[in-house]
Amino acid sequence: MDPQLSFPVVGIDVSKATLAVCYQADQQLKHVEVSNSKTGFQQLVKTCGAHCLFVIEATGTYNLALAYYLYEQGGHVAVLNPLVIKRFIQMHLSKGKSDRKDAQWLLRYGQQQPVTLWQPDEAVLVECRQLEQVTEQLLKQKTMVSNSLEALQRQPVISKTALKRLQQTLKVLTQQVEAVEAELLFLLEQRFSKEIALLCSIPGLGRKTASMLLLFAGGFRQLDNYRQLIAMAGLSPREHSSGTSIRGKVRITKMGGGLIRGKLFMCSFSAKKKNAACQALYDRLVAKGKNGKVALIAVCNKLLKQAFAIVKSGVPYQAEFASKSS
Repeated sequence: MDPQLSFPVVGIDVSKATLAVCYQADQQLKHVEVSNSKTGFQQLVKTCGAHCLFVIEATGTYNLALAYYLYEQGGHVAVLNPLVIKRFIQMHLSKGKSDRKDAQWLLRYGQQQPVTLWQPDEAVLVECRQLEQVTEQLLKQKTMVSNSLEALQRQPVISKTALKRLQQTLKVLTQQVEAVEAELLFLLEQRFSKEIALLCSIPGLGRKTASMLLLFAGGFRQLDNYRQLIAMAGLSPREHSSGTSIRGKVRITKMGGGLIRGKLFMCSFSAKKKNAACQALYDRLVAKGKNGKVALIAVCNKLLKQAFAIVKSGVPYQAEFASKSS
Protein backbone atom coordinates (compact mmCIF):
# COMPACT_ATOMS: atom_id res chain seq x y z
CA MET A 1 0.00 0.00 0.00
CA ASP A 2 1.29 3.45 -0.86
CA PRO A 3 2.20 5.19 2.43
CA GLN A 4 1.31 8.54 0.88
CA LEU A 5 -2.32 7.39 0.70
CA SER A 6 -2.35 5.93 4.21
CA PHE A 7 -0.43 8.38 6.38
CA PRO A 8 -0.37 12.17 6.84
CA VAL A 9 2.63 13.94 5.32
CA VAL A 10 5.05 16.02 7.38
CA GLY A 11 7.60 18.32 5.70
CA ILE A 12 10.82 18.97 7.63
CA ASP A 13 13.48 21.50 6.65
CA VAL A 14 16.71 20.45 8.36
CA SER A 15 19.49 22.76 9.47
CA LYS A 16 22.44 22.22 11.78
CA ALA A 17 20.67 23.43 14.94
CA THR A 18 16.92 23.34 14.20
CA LEU A 19 14.13 21.57 12.36
CA ALA A 20 11.38 23.63 10.70
CA VAL A 21 8.31 21.36 10.63
CA CYS A 22 5.14 21.77 8.56
CA TYR A 23 2.17 19.45 9.12
CA GLN A 24 -1.57 19.45 8.53
CA ALA A 25 -4.18 19.41 11.29
CA ASP A 26 -7.91 20.05 10.90
CA GLN A 27 -7.37 20.83 7.20
CA GLN A 28 -4.96 23.63 8.09
CA LEU A 29 -1.20 23.89 7.71
CA LYS A 30 0.67 24.33 10.97
CA HIS A 31 4.30 25.07 11.70
CA VAL A 32 6.56 24.25 14.61
CA GLU A 33 10.30 24.58 15.16
CA VAL A 34 12.27 22.13 17.29
CA SER A 35 15.93 21.55 17.96
CA ASN A 36 17.94 19.16 15.78
CA SER A 37 18.56 16.82 18.73
CA LYS A 38 16.95 13.81 20.35
CA THR A 39 14.85 16.10 22.53
CA GLY A 40 13.61 17.88 19.41
CA PHE A 41 12.93 14.56 17.67
CA GLN A 42 10.78 13.46 20.62
CA GLN A 43 8.88 16.75 20.53
CA LEU A 44 8.33 16.32 16.78
CA VAL A 45 6.85 12.83 17.19
CA LYS A 46 4.71 13.99 20.11
CA THR A 47 3.32 16.84 17.98
CA CYS A 48 2.78 15.05 14.66
CA GLY A 49 2.64 11.39 15.63
CA ALA A 50 5.02 8.63 14.58
CA HIS A 51 2.96 7.05 11.81
CA CYS A 52 3.48 9.71 9.17
CA LEU A 53 5.34 10.14 5.91
CA PHE A 54 8.22 12.42 6.89
CA VAL A 55 9.68 14.21 3.85
CA ILE A 56 13.12 15.70 4.43
CA GLU A 57 15.91 17.04 2.25
CA ALA A 58 19.33 15.39 2.19
CA THR A 59 21.69 17.73 4.06
CA GLY A 60 24.84 15.68 4.51
CA THR A 61 25.19 14.53 8.11
CA TYR A 62 22.55 16.83 9.64
CA ASN A 63 19.55 14.74 8.57
CA LEU A 64 20.87 11.25 9.38
CA ALA A 65 20.16 11.14 13.12
CA LEU A 66 16.61 12.40 12.45
CA ALA A 67 16.00 9.82 9.71
CA TYR A 68 17.21 6.96 11.92
CA TYR A 69 15.08 8.12 14.86
CA LEU A 70 11.89 8.47 12.82
CA TYR A 71 12.48 5.09 11.16
CA GLU A 72 12.96 3.42 14.56
CA GLN A 73 9.71 4.99 15.76
CA GLY A 74 7.83 3.32 12.91
CA GLY A 75 7.59 6.33 10.63
CA HIS A 76 8.00 6.35 6.85
CA VAL A 77 10.91 8.55 5.76
CA ALA A 78 11.64 10.01 2.33
CA VAL A 79 15.01 11.72 1.87
CA LEU A 80 14.98 13.94 -1.23
CA ASN A 81 17.86 15.11 -3.38
CA PRO A 82 18.06 18.91 -2.81
CA LEU A 83 18.01 19.47 -6.57
CA VAL A 84 14.68 17.63 -6.87
CA ILE A 85 12.89 19.84 -4.36
CA LYS A 86 14.58 22.96 -5.80
CA ARG A 87 13.18 22.20 -9.26
CA PHE A 88 9.76 21.45 -7.74
CA ILE A 89 9.71 24.87 -6.07
CA GLN A 90 10.87 26.60 -9.27
CA MET A 91 8.18 24.79 -11.25
CA HIS A 92 5.55 26.44 -9.04
CA LEU A 93 7.17 29.88 -9.52
CA SER A 94 7.64 30.41 -5.80
CA LYS A 95 9.20 33.67 -4.67
CA GLY A 96 11.18 34.10 -1.49
CA LYS A 97 12.81 31.51 0.72
CA SER A 98 12.68 30.64 4.41
CA ASP A 99 12.88 27.51 6.52
CA ARG A 100 9.10 27.57 7.08
CA LYS A 101 8.41 27.89 3.34
CA ASP A 102 10.85 25.09 2.52
CA ALA A 103 9.15 22.80 5.03
CA GLN A 104 5.79 23.61 3.44
CA TRP A 105 7.14 22.79 -0.04
CA LEU A 106 8.49 19.48 1.25
CA LEU A 107 5.03 18.65 2.60
CA ARG A 108 3.42 19.57 -0.73
CA TYR A 109 5.94 17.43 -2.62
CA GLY A 110 5.13 14.44 -0.42
CA GLN A 111 1.41 14.94 -1.01
CA GLN A 112 1.68 15.34 -4.79
CA GLN A 113 4.63 13.23 -5.94
CA PRO A 114 5.58 9.56 -5.52
CA VAL A 115 8.62 9.12 -3.29
CA THR A 116 11.05 6.32 -2.58
CA LEU A 117 11.10 5.37 1.08
CA TRP A 118 14.45 5.68 2.83
CA GLN A 119 16.01 2.57 4.33
CA PRO A 120 18.89 2.72 6.82
CA ASP A 121 22.15 1.18 5.70
CA GLU A 122 23.72 -1.73 7.54
CA ALA A 123 25.95 -0.60 10.41
CA VAL A 124 29.03 -2.02 8.69
CA LEU A 125 28.32 0.05 5.54
CA VAL A 126 27.93 3.22 7.61
CA GLU A 127 31.27 2.49 9.29
CA CYS A 128 32.92 1.77 5.94
CA ARG A 129 31.66 5.03 4.43
CA GLN A 130 33.10 6.91 7.40
CA LEU A 131 36.45 5.22 6.83
CA GLU A 132 36.22 6.09 3.14
CA GLN A 133 35.64 9.77 3.99
CA VAL A 134 38.61 9.76 6.37
CA THR A 135 40.78 8.16 3.67
CA GLU A 136 39.76 10.86 1.20
CA GLN A 137 40.56 13.63 3.70
CA LEU A 138 43.95 12.10 4.54
CA LEU A 139 44.79 11.77 0.84
CA LYS A 140 44.01 15.46 0.31
CA GLN A 141 46.30 16.37 3.21
CA LYS A 142 48.99 14.06 1.85
CA THR A 143 48.79 15.72 -1.57
CA MET A 144 49.01 19.18 0.01
CA VAL A 145 52.07 18.24 2.10
CA SER A 146 53.70 16.51 -0.88
CA ASN A 147 53.24 19.64 -3.01
CA SER A 148 54.64 21.82 -0.23
CA LEU A 149 57.64 19.52 0.08
CA GLU A 150 58.31 19.63 -3.65
CA ALA A 151 58.03 23.43 -3.67
CA LEU A 152 60.42 23.71 -0.71
CA GLN A 153 63.01 21.50 -2.38
CA ARG A 154 63.07 23.86 -5.37
CA GLN A 155 64.04 26.84 -3.22
CA PRO A 156 67.63 28.16 -3.41
CA VAL A 157 67.80 28.19 0.40
CA ILE A 158 66.16 25.33 2.31
CA SER A 159 65.42 25.21 6.03
CA LYS A 160 66.51 21.82 7.38
CA THR A 161 63.84 22.01 10.08
CA ALA A 162 61.05 22.78 7.60
CA LEU A 163 62.24 19.99 5.31
CA LYS A 164 62.40 17.48 8.17
CA ARG A 165 58.94 18.37 9.50
CA LEU A 166 57.31 18.07 6.07
CA GLN A 167 59.01 14.72 5.46
CA GLN A 168 57.87 13.45 8.85
CA THR A 169 54.32 14.67 8.26
CA LEU A 170 54.22 13.01 4.83
CA LYS A 171 55.43 9.73 6.33
CA VAL A 172 52.79 9.83 9.08
CA LEU A 173 50.01 10.62 6.61
CA THR A 174 51.13 7.78 4.34
CA GLN A 175 51.03 5.35 7.27
CA GLN A 176 47.58 6.59 8.32
CA VAL A 177 46.19 6.20 4.79
CA GLU A 178 47.52 2.66 4.59
CA ALA A 179 46.10 1.76 8.02
CA VAL A 180 42.62 3.19 7.32
CA GLU A 181 42.48 1.60 3.84
CA ALA A 182 43.51 -1.76 5.31
CA GLU A 183 40.74 -1.59 7.93
CA LEU A 184 38.22 -0.52 5.29
CA LEU A 185 39.08 -3.39 2.95
CA PHE A 186 39.07 -5.85 5.85
CA LEU A 187 35.51 -4.87 6.83
CA LEU A 188 34.31 -4.98 3.21
CA GLU A 189 35.86 -8.40 2.59
CA GLN A 190 34.19 -9.72 5.74
CA ARG A 191 30.78 -8.45 4.63
CA PHE A 192 31.02 -9.07 0.87
CA SER A 193 33.44 -11.98 0.52
CA LYS A 194 31.23 -13.84 -1.98
CA GLU A 195 30.45 -10.74 -4.06
CA ILE A 196 34.10 -9.61 -4.14
CA ALA A 197 35.16 -13.03 -5.41
CA LEU A 198 32.54 -12.78 -8.16
CA LEU A 199 33.61 -9.28 -9.20
CA CYS A 200 37.30 -10.23 -9.20
CA SER A 201 36.49 -12.83 -11.85
CA ILE A 202 35.99 -9.88 -14.26
CA PRO A 203 39.29 -9.29 -16.12
CA GLY A 204 40.51 -5.77 -15.40
CA LEU A 205 38.66 -5.37 -12.09
CA GLY A 206 40.94 -5.60 -9.05
CA ARG A 207 40.08 -6.57 -5.50
CA LYS A 208 40.29 -3.02 -4.16
CA THR A 209 38.04 -1.57 -6.85
CA ALA A 210 35.60 -4.48 -6.45
CA SER A 211 35.37 -3.79 -2.71
CA MET A 212 34.88 -0.05 -3.18
CA LEU A 213 32.27 -0.65 -5.89
CA LEU A 214 30.23 -2.80 -3.50
CA LEU A 215 30.44 -0.09 -0.85
CA PHE A 216 29.45 2.59 -3.37
CA ALA A 217 26.45 0.55 -4.58
CA GLY A 218 25.42 -0.66 -1.13
CA GLY A 219 25.89 -4.26 -2.15
CA PHE A 220 23.64 -3.68 -5.23
CA ARG A 221 20.61 -4.54 -3.10
CA GLN A 222 18.51 -1.49 -4.02
CA LEU A 223 19.40 -1.41 -7.72
CA ASP A 224 16.96 -2.78 -10.31
CA ASN A 225 19.16 -2.47 -13.40
CA TYR A 226 22.67 -1.59 -14.49
CA ARG A 227 21.56 1.80 -15.88
CA GLN A 228 20.88 2.96 -12.32
CA LEU A 229 24.42 1.98 -11.35
CA ILE A 230 25.90 3.85 -14.33
CA ALA A 231 23.84 6.94 -13.46
CA MET A 232 24.96 6.79 -9.80
CA ALA A 233 28.59 6.73 -10.94
CA GLY A 234 28.02 9.82 -13.12
CA LEU A 235 28.89 7.93 -16.30
CA SER A 236 25.60 8.46 -18.14
CA PRO A 237 25.86 10.55 -21.34
CA ARG A 238 24.37 14.04 -21.24
CA GLU A 239 23.42 15.85 -24.44
CA HIS A 240 22.61 19.57 -24.84
CA SER A 241 20.57 20.11 -28.00
CA SER A 242 17.36 21.85 -29.00
CA GLY A 243 16.17 22.06 -32.58
CA THR A 244 19.15 23.15 -34.66
CA SER A 245 21.06 24.33 -31.56
CA ILE A 246 23.66 21.85 -30.32
CA ARG A 247 25.86 22.82 -27.38
CA GLY A 248 29.17 21.05 -27.74
CA LYS A 249 29.80 17.33 -27.57
CA VAL A 250 27.87 14.70 -25.66
CA ARG A 251 29.59 14.31 -22.29
CA ILE A 252 29.05 12.24 -19.16
CA THR A 253 27.10 13.79 -16.28
CA LYS A 254 29.85 13.44 -13.61
CA MET A 255 27.11 13.71 -10.98
CA GLY A 256 28.22 11.83 -7.87
CA GLY A 257 30.53 8.85 -7.63
CA GLY A 258 33.76 10.73 -8.28
CA LEU A 259 35.94 8.29 -6.34
CA ILE A 260 34.57 5.11 -7.92
CA ARG A 261 34.59 6.79 -11.35
CA GLY A 262 38.31 7.44 -10.99
CA LYS A 263 39.02 3.86 -9.92
CA LEU A 264 36.98 2.44 -12.82
CA PHE A 265 38.80 4.67 -15.29
CA MET A 266 42.14 3.27 -14.11
CA CYS A 267 40.74 -0.26 -14.42
CA SER A 268 39.60 0.45 -17.97
CA PHE A 269 43.23 0.51 -19.21
CA SER A 270 43.68 -3.10 -18.10
CA ALA A 271 40.15 -4.16 -19.13
CA LYS A 272 40.61 -3.02 -22.76
CA LYS A 273 43.47 -5.51 -23.04
CA LYS A 274 42.32 -8.45 -20.88
CA ASN A 275 38.51 -8.33 -20.96
CA ALA A 276 37.13 -9.76 -24.24
CA ALA A 277 33.92 -7.70 -24.29
CA CYS A 278 35.69 -4.51 -23.23
CA GLN A 279 38.44 -5.02 -25.81
CA ALA A 280 35.90 -5.54 -28.60
CA LEU A 281 33.98 -2.44 -27.53
CA TYR A 282 37.12 -0.30 -27.31
CA ASP A 283 38.43 -1.43 -30.70
CA ARG A 284 35.04 -0.88 -32.34
CA LEU A 285 34.72 2.68 -31.03
CA VAL A 286 38.29 3.62 -31.94
CA ALA A 287 37.75 2.21 -35.43
CA LYS A 288 34.73 4.52 -35.76
CA GLY A 289 36.91 7.52 -35.01
CA LYS A 290 36.14 8.01 -31.31
CA ASN A 291 39.06 9.29 -29.25
CA GLY A 292 40.69 7.03 -26.69
CA LYS A 293 39.18 8.72 -23.63
CA VAL A 294 35.62 8.37 -24.92
CA ALA A 295 36.27 4.70 -25.66
CA LEU A 296 37.66 4.19 -22.14
CA ILE A 297 34.53 5.75 -20.62
CA ALA A 298 32.49 3.24 -22.62
CA VAL A 299 34.70 0.49 -21.16
CA CYS A 300 33.90 1.79 -17.66
CA ASN A 301 30.19 1.46 -18.45
CA LYS A 302 30.75 -2.05 -19.78
CA LEU A 303 32.55 -3.00 -16.55
CA LEU A 304 29.62 -1.72 -14.49
CA LYS A 305 27.18 -3.63 -16.70
CA GLN A 306 29.20 -6.82 -16.21
CA ALA A 307 29.51 -6.20 -12.48
CA PHE A 308 25.77 -5.74 -12.05
CA ALA A 309 24.95 -8.90 -14.03
CA ILE A 310 27.50 -11.02 -12.19
CA VAL A 311 26.54 -9.92 -8.66
CA LYS A 312 22.82 -10.29 -9.34
CA SER A 313 23.17 -13.71 -11.02
CA GLY A 314 25.86 -15.08 -8.72
CA VAL A 315 27.65 -16.52 -11.79
CA PRO A 316 31.35 -15.64 -12.31
CA TYR A 317 32.61 -13.98 -15.49
CA GLN A 318 32.61 -16.23 -18.53
CA ALA A 319 34.72 -15.08 -21.47
CA GLU A 320 32.72 -17.15 -23.97
CA PHE A 321 29.42 -15.62 -22.88
CA ALA A 322 30.91 -12.12 -22.86
CA SER A 323 32.20 -12.55 -26.42
CA LYS A 324 28.77 -13.61 -27.69
CA SER A 325 26.88 -10.84 -25.86
CA SER A 326 29.28 -8.05 -26.87
